[in-house]
Amino acid sequence: MGVHLDVVDGVSEIVLDRPDKLNAFDDAMVVEMHAALDAVGDARAVIVRAEGRGFCAGRDLAGADPGSEDGEAVLLQQFNPLLLKLYQLPMPTFAAVQGAALGVGLGLALACDVVYVADNAKVGSPFAQIGAVLDSGAHLHFVDRLGAHRALELIYTGRLLSGGDAAAIGLVNQAVPGDSLLAVVRSMAATVADGPTFAFAQSKVIVHSVVAGRRDVAAVLIDEAAAQGRASRTADYAEGMTAFIDKRRPDFVGR
Repeated sequence: MGVHLDVVDGVSEIVLDRPDKLNAFDDAMVVEMHAALDAVGDARAVIVRAEGRGFCAGRDLAGADPGSEDGEAVLLQQFNPLLLKLYQLPMPTFAAVQGAALGVGLGLALACDVVYVADNAKVGSPFAQIGAVLDSGAHLHFVDRLGAHRALELIYTGRLLSGGDAAAIGLVNQAVPGDSLLAVVRSMAATVADGPTFAFAQSKVIVHSVVAGRRDVAAVLIDEAAAQGRASRTADYAEGMTAFIDKRRPDFVGR
């Protein structure tokens, strides 16, 4: 199976498992990835990770038909729905990236809320080498995180970034030694999953709205107030406030 879902310490892990092809996506993996995303259910945190020496080399071009395929249809029908489904998951999501993260592989990583990479990872989309346009949401992520000038430099040159370089310029959260990558991400995801995940989901919606262009301070203040109202009606809000008053550690349940 090219993609499967595991549960480790209460955190759902979507695992890309086609290591002989650097986890490049063929048609079957697209279907399996949809199934895995649908199966996370009410998980309180999700990790996207991969087996083998690479995270994901992108689309498996062995199935491409140069000169006659419709590139727009490939994206609209196969990959865009997949990336949107991951991006719109309501719970905190984390990517653990080793080796190559290219094309749709990079898009999958950057669709997660938090991205940790191995320090020797290779991150980018060298589409200039194949005459293709950068896709998988990377225009948004590059411009939002790096600025237009760096985004276009990476697009024009097709330059790949090491994990350390990607972290240094802010494309990803942090680079860590490869042999500790999964342990670090699992520890962080488990800690977050024990937190007030309903409140986190409210913040995720607000952050996405800001990224989408809702940058007016007054509007954000209204959104925050509405979210706080929803949170204040949860068990976690009552538990958190009571625990603070009682000077004890809260026991959150995610609702």
